[in-house]
Amino acid sequence: MPDRILTSHAGSLPRPEDLIALNERRAEGDFSDEPAYLSRLRAAVADVVARQRDIGIDLVNDGEYGHSMGQRYDYGTWWTYVFERLANIELTDLTISEIPQAKAKPGEIRLASFGERRDWQAFLDAYLDPTAGVGLPNRAAIAPVCRGPISYQGQDDVQRDIADMKAAMAAAGVSDGFLNSVAPGSCARFGNDFYADDEEMMYACADAMREEYTAIIDAGLVLQLDDPAIAENWDQINPAPSVEDYRRFTRKRVEALNYAIRDLPAERIRFHLCWGSWHGPHITDIPMADIIDVMLEINAGAYSFEAANVRHEHEWKIWRDVKLPAGKVILPGVVSHSTNVIEHPELVANRIARYAEAVGRENVVASTDCGLGGRVHPQIAWAKLDTLVKGAELASQRLWG
Repeated sequence: MPDRILTSHAGSLPRPEDLIALNERRAEGDFSDEPAYLSRLRAAVADVVARQRDIGIDLVNDGEYGHSMGQRYDYGTWWTYVFERLANIELTDLTISEIPQAKAKPGEIRLASFGERRDWQAFLDAYLDPTAGVGLPNRAAIAPVCRGPISYQGQDDVQRDIADMKAAMAAAGVSDGFLNSVAPGSCARFGNDFYADDEEMMYACADAMREEYTAIIDAGLVLQLDDPAIAENWDQINPAPSVEDYRRFTRKRVEALNYAIRDLPAERIRFHLCWGSWHGPHITDIPMADIIDVMLEINAGAYSFEAANVRHEHEWKIWRDVKLPAGKVILPGVVSHSTNVIEHPELVANRIARYAEAVGRENVVASTDCGLGGRVHPQIAWAKLDTLVKGAELASQRLWG
């Protein structure tokens, strides 16, 4: 039983500039000095784990450094890393906004392309203005299309991530660590030239990604499943469906995820939900109240979600009426990737206290809305983690005396 508010974060942390440059070279096909890359990656993971420890983060990870990011600002590495780890996923010369989504079964709702999001259409002028700070960073075409049966081929990569993380934890004297992995529903948003429909492709992803999930848990680490699609898909269905139709659509993604993690220990699994980390208006986000019970059907021991940004901060109140299942923990975001303003520790403490009063102080871990790496400047990212820790200390004083 904790005697204070523990701290963590959603995953991605700023990469060192030289590691970004090495990733960029590898993305262009230059693997000429792989031993040097692997050595630098391991050293960078050791550094980022030690820095989290030094700043006061209790539940640390590898910063997602094993998920290659070849530019300072990149919102998508939580997903794009699987393109190399899954067989028969081919990158085309389309942009991400043009990916044709897999068809649905007859009579069911289906996803539009990323570019047809209702929020993007409502604020199209802002999204098309490269100086507005809205939308996604410029990047090369990355549109993935499934051309054949999906299987997992990332065994060496995940074992490298595990080995780097465990070595870093040992060097830093840290006992609790997690690694991120994409959940089937979010993973399977590829173009589809092979499977009969989106559900068949999603279960193929579930079978494939289970290898990664199992490897992380078998190594003694906590598995964090990143699944923004559970909330974010709402905006990518055009026109907007009814809430009940969307809940049915989403439950199929939850069922696929529970299938992928069957028999794995829930206490070693964290689930992360968000509404998409791009810095846009987000007026078409589905309310948390409409999907909270669906999220809690996921067989995880902890639930991470956006709670600090101005579109969702008010939603803490729904936890007064929602019973958190016994033995479960929540990781509300109490600092946000969506603003460059550094939250004051008193504000962070207030946010933590609200959740503690709603679900019990022992059931709250202070976290971030989303990953900070690739979304805000590195100086700002680390300052936000510092204020997160300070706010948790203030909240602990209030809650424990």
